[in-house]
Formats: sequence, C-alpha cells, structure tokens
Amino acid sequence: MRFIGNKEKLAPIIYDFLQKLELIKTQKQSFFDVFSGSVSVGKFFRQKGFKVYSSDILYFSYCLQKAYLEYGIPTFEKLLPLLEKQSLQSRTFFNTPYEKVLNVLNSLQGLEGFISTHYAPSPTNTRMYFTQENAQKIDAMRLQIEQWKNDNHINESEYFILLATLLESVSLFANVAGVYAAFCKSWDKRALKPFMLKPLEFLQGINGECFCGDSVKILQGFKKPIDILYLDPPYNQRQYAPNYHLLETLARYDNPNIKGVAGLREWGEQKSLFCNAKTALTQLENIAKLPCYKTLVLSYNSDGIMQKDSISNLLESFGKVSFCEIPYRRFKSNAKVQKSGVFEYLWVLEKST
Repeated sequence: MRFIGNKEKLAPIIYDFLQKLELIKTQKQSFFDVFSGSVSVGKFFRQKGFKVYSSDILYFSYCLQKAYLEYGIPTFEKLLPLLEKQSLQSRTFFNTPYEKVLNVLNSLQGLEGFISTHYAPSPTNTRMYFTQENAQKIDAMRLQIEQWKNDNHINESEYFILLATLLESVSLFANVAGVYAAFCKSWDKRALKPFMLKPLEFLQGINGECFCGDSVKILQGFKKPIDILYLDPPYNQRQYAPNYHLLETLARYDNPNIKGVAGLREWGEQKSLFCNAKTALTQLENIAKLPCYKTLVLSYNSDGIMQKDSISNLLESFGKVSFCEIPYRRFKSNAKVQKSGVFEYLWVLEKST
C-alpha cells in the first residue's frame, strides 16, 4: 500500500542496528509497533520470530494489522460449504479456500452503495476517486463481506482478512496521486482497469495482538512486558486521518456525514499531537516515561518538527541512547524527486532500570 512514511525499506536497517547493539536476544522477544500504519515494520519483525503487538488510531490500519499480525491462512470452514451448495464456486484450479472466496467476490455484480454514490462520477457527484463501475464493484464486495459476518458465515479472522484484502486492492485502483485528500482531475490508467481483489501474502510467525486508539492511552493500559517499543510518529503537520479518509470510510462502512470537494469524514478525534510543534515533544516524553518497555526505538525524519537535539536530550534523560542517521528516500505523493540531504534519524534508548 502506498502510505506516507512507509518504513518497509527501513525495517531491516532497524533490525541490523539492534543486532549491532546486541539487543536481539532471542526470537521470542516482543515488539510493539505503536504507529503501525501500513504494518510494514510489524510484518518484518513477525517474520523474524517476534511476538508483535501493534496499534494505530486509524481503523483501516487496524484491519490491516489484524490480517497480517494476528492470524494465519484462513480456512473458511463455514462459508465454503454454503458457496458450494449455492454453486457460487466450483472451479478446481482455485486451490486454497482463500482463493475460492476471492473468486466469488471478484465475480459479484456491482451494487450502488456509499462509495459509488459519493466517490465516483454520477449526475449528482463530480468526485473521481473511482470509475462508477469499479466503485459499484467495491460496494458489492464490502456489503457481501459484512453480510457474511452478520450471518455468522465467517469468523473474526476471516472478516479482517477479507477487509484487508479489499483495502490493499483499492489502493491499486484509486485515482489518486498517493493519498486520498484529493483525487486526480483526469483518469490515471490504473483507475480505468476493472477492479479485482489481489490476494494478500500471509506471514509465518507467532500470532500477535492489535489495538485501535490513542497510542499513549493504549500503552498506559498495556500490562504485558515489551522488549522493544518502536515509534514512527508523524513528523510534520500533515495529519494522517484526512489523507486516508476514504480507506477509513471503506473499512468502517458507517455511512458518515461527509463534506468538501474530497468528501472528508469527520476526523477531529483522530488528530495526532505529534503533528503540532507545540505538543510533539511532550507527547514523546509521555511515551518515553512509561514503565512498560525495555528498549525504545524511534525513527524520525530530518525534516521533522521536533529538533534532533531536543529528541536526543529527552531520550538521554531515560537511559543509554544510541543514534544513527540514514539517507532515506521518503514517500512523495506527487512522485517528484525529493530534495537531497534528507535523512531518517534512528534512536535506540536502553531504558535505565
């Protein structure tokens, strides 16, 4: 998924830095990915043998976390016999239960729903996030997934895996430059392709545990010991909630009141204090002083609103700090070449006992 600040390429660097500091003790360590976003770091550490906990204030991220970190390959034991009885799937070349269910969803006829009504062109709407045909297909799939859950034909893990599949696939067909705060005024070629679900790649590893809500409140109530607490907070004033409002609405499918050219949902309760220069450092301190972790890892962009020296001074008040900086090509929604001299800063705090 295209995502602001995606740390997929940074994850192995973090792991190597922790190894260099001899902080990778055993494969049974715990790792808490606090601002999980697209789950790239959490996925990496699950595959490395960690028990991964994760959180994010955005529900669509929570859906991705549940699919990638809590579960394994779904079996659809209740749903498949029903589909076979209804002759909705009988093609033997779809090998796995998951592939069979995706085939059924991909075969659905489009339906009018919230996405096609508000985010695709029509006589009463000018938004161009999806073609009308693709938007109706997305609505049909989302409604079918919800119906299966309500009818108890799928369990919780299967529900979140299907939602995550839909969310990941939507990002491949959306008519946006990267984020959803605006749509392109002309059709991108990928948005004109017929919408199809793309299967997730399932991970091997220990089943984790995921949370949705304010990071500080979640950590304050967390009772299990955390070996490595990873923070990748927002680094500028760009709030994530309005930039991913459409994915949030698709995940919740709660028919929200929307407004403006982009069709934004209300997001005031999802504001991050890390996006405000007056509150960001205090918010970092609120996390750093918590008793629940042994090692804290912070990644932060050199263009961030918190100053490098201020972060270092704060973390050093809690224990031993190691630091490195990495030349890093960050996410750019408009695909322009970024300016040179941008680094990703990496701090590792070994907390004093």
